[in-house]
Amino acid sequence: MRSKRTGYSWILGALLALVLSAGPGTTGAQIPGGGHDPVIQLPGRKVFDVTGGRIQGTIPVLADSSEYDRRALRAAAAARRQSIRQLNDSTKRVVLDSLKLQKARLKADTSLVRYSRIFRDTLPLSRMSAISLVAPGFSQLHNKQYWKIPILYATVGTALGFGIHAQKQYAPLKKTYDGLIARNAPREEIDPVQTEMVKKNTQRTLLFAGAAAAYIYFIGDGAVNYPGTASSVKKATTLSTICPGAGQIYNKSYWKVPIVLGGFATMAYIIDWNSRGYKRFKLAYELATDGNDETVDEFNGRYSAELLRNTRNNFRRSRDMAIIYTVALYVLNIVDAHVDAQLKDYDVSDNLAMTVEPALTRFYTMRSSNNLLGLSLKITF
Repeated sequence: MRSKRTGYSWILGALLALVLSAGPGTTGAQIPGGGHDPVIQLPGRKVFDVTGGRIQGTIPVLADSSEYDRRALRAAAAARRQSIRQLNDSTKRVVLDSLKLQKARLKADTSLVRYSRIFRDTLPLSRMSAISLVAPGFSQLHNKQYWKIPILYATVGTALGFGIHAQKQYAPLKKTYDGLIARNAPREEIDPVQTEMVKKNTQRTLLFAGAAAAYIYFIGDGAVNYPGTASSVKKATTLSTICPGAGQIYNKSYWKVPIVLGGFATMAYIIDWNSRGYKRFKLAYELATDGNDETVDEFNGRYSAELLRNTRNNFRRSRDMAIIYTVALYVLNIVDAHVDAQLKDYDVSDNLAMTVEPALTRFYTMRSSNNLLGLSLKITF
């Protein structure tokens, strides 16, 4: 009990020194009698000299100094307890209220304290989203939405697991199909394998697309629920960077979403079409130039090797150009969301106008003054 009372006295003594250091004109505890108050030692190695209710300076303490022996420390503690006992209830309440106010200010000051033990709430939105790209769920952890993390990993993990399983079933079918094409097998033998291969390929594609969509969704969710201070421009730009069209939805420009998504869908179809054509004619060219008479391409030698090579190169060139156009569309989508968010705060009301009106002014000279009729240009903004 005595150690607890001594610790409580240390805390009140420290608070008393902080309150009295505010000086005249502030609300705080005053030690009766004025004059030279006892030396108050705060937690640590600093000793403050308090005179007339104000801290006058700091007295250095040496670890090996005989001036501060045990008896001196006990005497200072006794004097400190005596000073605290002289405080009335209202003054003690002021001291405790000052402590609560100081804690509240420190908690509200995000530049000095941590939002949590791991993360600061001053972490920029862009940096948080970038970390979430390599560590899914980081945004939800930073936003303290912990219940979303199991949903994220369950959704992405399930779709990814079934996608990998479909991929393992698709790979041998694709190898078998290529072998049948290489030896120019009849359609009755190719069709069943091709049907099953297309089925597994569709399942694989949908599952991988679902996993990617869930992954992107939770990154955008973290950006939308970001607890820190971020302008609408930054949020719209970040969302468009994460997922094309998300920034347009955030800006409430819904009519642009079909244009953005339609553009990306069109470019994806063009890339896929040219990629499949490139692989098709690449295989035909390799079979036509391998020097083996037993291997025949799917065109049964109707086309020359030069024509197959040129067609292959055309498909590859078209595919590469489509990829470049897709990147340009992606950048344009980000720029559009950024500019649109900037213009949301731009005043385009009817008050922005320029009018020309007749005006009557008075013209003064040294001998007379005359009324003049003219035009005035008025700009309202």
